Amino acid sequence: MQAFAYQTPTSVADAARAALQEDAKLLAGGQSLLPSMRLGLAAPSALVDLAGIAELKGITVDAGKVTIGAGTTHAAVAASPEVRKAIPALADLANRIGDRQVRNRGTLGGSLANDDPAACYPAAVLGLGATVQTNQRSIAADDFFKGIYTTALKEGEIITSVSFPVPEAAGWQKFKQPASRFSLVGVFVSKGPAGVRVAVTGAGANGVFRATALEAKLAADWSAASLAGATVSASGLNSDLHGSAEYRAALIPVLAARAIG
Repeated sequence: MQAFAYQTPTSVADAARAALQEDAKLLAGGQSLLPSMRLGLAAPSALVDLAGIAELKGITVDAGKVTIGAGTTHAAVAASPEVRKAIPALADLANRIGDRQVRNRGTLGGSLANDDPAACYPAAVLGLGATVQTNQRSIAADDFFKGIYTTALKEGEIITSVSFPVPEAAGWQKFKQPASRFSLVGVFVSKGPAGVRVAVTGAGANGVFRATALEAKLAADWSAASLAGATVSASGLNSDLHGSAEYRAALIPVLAARAIG
């Protein structure tokens, strides 16, 4: 691992300025960036550590939405009584991310900014129709994810929080790769202010996506039975040593039905 400068700003404004340095990288929980650096896949000239910025942490529930600071760990979301009461599926998702180390170090903002195509949080954000707040603007979930490891974030733009509308009903199911614990296929379903939404992670060649055909069936009848016999096209899905595109396509409606319960 090459030498790099290490900075510890105490405000979002200071962090945003530091992030504009050439080849600088923002460091949240470090669960993706640090392994990449050890492998030589990333070699930033400077790390801008966000861990000391208090304004990025915390959870509030108000006016039908749950707002979670970008620096809040997965473990904190999973353990939050407020999240468990308002959106149990979101707490369940957070509780099944990675292992204990990942849950206690990894953060909501870090996961979304990295946008791993098999990560769990993108499915919750897209599946609930959440809004990503940055130090510059608000970004709707449908506009945030742009492809594998690619988001709508600009240079120097930092996720500060995410607001999740409280749904009438929601559920999460994950078929995980047992070694990495990433999703081979993960499905988040919800019915609420943003309508009926079905978001899929781990399966798409271009990252997280909405299964609109399943949404239409559930909008007509919110029940697991409505998905009996439903199919999803394998076109555009991942195919690798863990499972073919056809295998993943078959899993999606099955997991969606289980998520409804």
